Amino acid sequence: MIYAIISDIHGNLEALNSALKEIDRIRADKVICLGDIVGYGANPNECIDTLKQRGIESISGNHDAVACGKKEPIGFNPVAKKAILWTRNTLTQENKEFLWNLPDTRQYGEFIAVHGSISDPDLYILSTYDALMEFKLMQDQSICFFGHTHVRISYVFCNGEVQSLFHNEFRIKPDKKYLINPGSIGQPRDRDPRASFLIYDTVEKSIRFIRVNYDIPKAQAKIVKAGLDKWLADRLLLGV
Repeated sequence: MIYAIISDIHGNLEALNSALKEIDRIRADKVICLGDIVGYGANPNECIDTLKQRGIESISGNHDAVACGKKEPIGFNPVAKKAILWTRNTLTQENKEFLWNLPDTRQYGEFIAVHGSISDPDLYILSTYDALMEFKLMQDQSICFFGHTHVRISYVFCNGEVQSLFHNEFRIKPDKKYLINPGSIGQPRDRDPRASFLIYDTVEKSIRFIRVNYDIPKAQAKIVKAGLDKWLADRLLLGV
């Protein structure tokens, strides 16, 4: 089974379409989204519609929960708050209901999919210490795919210790546990503006991170035209 794991699309249709084109070329058997389909970008409805049309299973991200009205933007900075309220007003009722019904987690045998962390969908995993707390909650799964930080990274747990792993490709070892972030499709924050996702091959037991180019100027122009903060457009080119 070949899984494509994507996350944090954030309403960026150009990035999503480019990533899915590459995923189709790779011939992944199943695509899973780790949440935050919407927020920041100018095409929230189109991104949701694309996932629905392709039967891509997703979980709820913090922006998804606020966009559909399940939560309020408490803790959002002013730019993010303005964008998510614009998104809430822009979404169709059907797509709000779609976001409302997304689960916080999904389990797929040996791995679990979450947005922020196992313990809390809004919690950021930013360090080996954060990762250690989550590894303690992994009872039946050896792998947890998570998003939320927009930064591609892996954490490996073995013999009571956690290490950060930055390799583009690696093999899953049976005596270890893994927390793996595919990075962001629509708003990477690791200074590489290309859309980021990963491929997990359950036969080869391999992880491979992929980066793809997309039409950044087009995505930027849509953000500006929608009246959203220009910083949301500028950061796409910077990868921050």
